[in-house]
Amino acid sequence: FSTQNMYLNFAEIGTNIKNLMEDFQRRKPKEQQKLESIADMKAFVENYPQFKKMSGTVSKHVTVVGELSRLVAERNLLEVSEVEQELACQSDHSSALQSVRRLLQSPRVSELDAARLVMLYALRYERHGSSGLPALLEELRGRGGTDRYRKLVSAVVEYGGKRARGSDLFSPKDAVAITKQFLKGLKGIENVYTQHQPLLQETLDQLIKGKLKDSQYPYLGPNTLRDRPQDIIVFLIGGATYEEALAVFNLNRSNPGVRIVLGGTTIHNTRR
Repeated sequence: FSTQNMYLNFAEIGTNIKNLMEDFQRRKPKEQQKLESIADMKAFVENYPQFKKMSGTVSKHVTVVGELSRLVAERNLLEVSEVEQELACQSDHSSALQSVRRLLQSPRVSELDAARLVMLYALRYERHGSSGLPALLEELRGRGGTDRYRKLVSAVVEYGGKRARGSDLFSPKDAVAITKQFLKGLKGIENVYTQHQPLLQETLDQLIKGKLKDSQYPYLGPNTLRDRPQDIIVFLIGGATYEEALAVFNLNRSNPGVRIVLGGTTIHNTRR
């Protein structure tokens, strides 16, 4: 169950947990099971360990998903996630600023999640003529938290802002205003929570097609890379993310004959 669900979206896991429960209910030994013969007793004894094992598995997964669900509701994460996706993938500055401000004023949004929204806004709109960053930093201050998160906002821009980036992290989409409805119908975009694709996906896709720019990714060896690569090893100094692991999983699945291995100095979660 874990293997089948490890890369799925949270909503899909909820559906699969429900199916797991229903399957478990169907297999439950009947309480009034008739044990009228040695054969009945033997069958019951043989099946009981399997039932107990499945019972343990079901209760474990239901407990984990129940706790995840509680945290998602408590921290208002569905709304936070949607705004994060829109910050990364849309180009409506006015709407983005309003959404971030609204969430900063919500007591359900944790200080960490609030700071992350401001960081994303700062990276996305750092050179926008009507930047609302000073006001957002004041909102963060008004929440009465530590100074650490406000300092991290300027640190992340210094580390990964436009001046420091080797390529464009946000694909320019100003020319085409993509609506939620359109995105939902796009192939490869499951829903509003999975609009963003990491830069690694595009880089690997170009490598598989033999279209990587030599200027950015010079080729070491006597010849240029003519053949389609079969084994690709990606190592991210500074750490890889779970979203990048998902991108590699999907590329391996959709490109038979190509094997991609992802490594890094660490795996980052949100807090890291």
